[in-house]
Amino acid sequence: MATAAEHAINAPLAPGSGSPGIYRHRLATRLWHWSNVVVLIIMLMSGLMIFNAHPRLYWGEYGANSDYAWLEIGPTATGGHLVVAGLDIPTTGILGQWTDANGNQQTRAFPYWATIPSGYNLAGARRWHLSFAWAFAILTIGYLIISAANRHIRRDLLPKKSELAPAHLWQDVKDHLRLRFHPTDGTAHYNILQKLTYGLVLFVLLPGVLLTGLTMSPAFNAAWPWMLDLFGGRQSARSLHFICAAGLVGFILVHLLLVMLAGPINEIRSMITGWLHVRKVEEGSA
Repeated sequence: MATAAEHAINAPLAPGSGSPGIYRHRLATRLWHWSNVVVLIIMLMSGLMIFNAHPRLYWGEYGANSDYAWLEIGPTATGGHLVVAGLDIPTTGILGQWTDANGNQQTRAFPYWATIPSGYNLAGARRWHLSFAWAFAILTIGYLIISAANRHIRRDLLPKKSELAPAHLWQDVKDHLRLRFHPTDGTAHYNILQKLTYGLVLFVLLPGVLLTGLTMSPAFNAAWPWMLDLFGGRQSARSLHFICAAGLVGFILVHLLLVMLAGPINEIRSMITGWLHVRKVEEGSA
């Protein structure tokens, strides 16, 4: 039998506050969220150190310095640069060439403050990355199973047909531009842009990172050689792994920006306690 919390029924946030609250985030969501804060940061930073060992990306089965790379980060005669599909972007002082904490000039792709370990250590970075990759996989799979079992995916994340209508999508875009991030009826349902974004993260980017990571493992290659064919070769899997990870970074940056715009105290509190402060807005009001 569903509880009042599961139905997201309004309840006071605090005695005498006069403001309603919505139980928006269940315990499983909150635990998964804060666990991923730690796990993803370590995985991303150790992954950048691994990338520093060979800062070039290829398509296909093979790739070496003499082969065409669709992405490259490194030094030039005059500084650092990022090359993407032939487009050369100067990045001196940021990527490719930068100054370390001791004032020494370095020519690795990503700077020391963005990597784990901070000094060049490929073996150490792999240990960090692979250790937390298992935690990431277990957390993600466990969260998906729980979310399917308690109907969180079906009830909260699956878009309704009416929400996919162009007029509804455009209205949600306009609401975001006006900094209206919650429904005007005083509820805390996910809007369509949130549903589409969370769906992209949960069912495309996270599985993409996990599966391409497994594809690059020699042990899994021996057990499941068809994975190399599925992703078009080891170098294609490495490129897709990087793209999915970059997509997660993009999502995190946009997510943090929207949290700040929507009210960081209220949003962070809701992800700690589960309760979100809501305010009913009359239709047509600013």
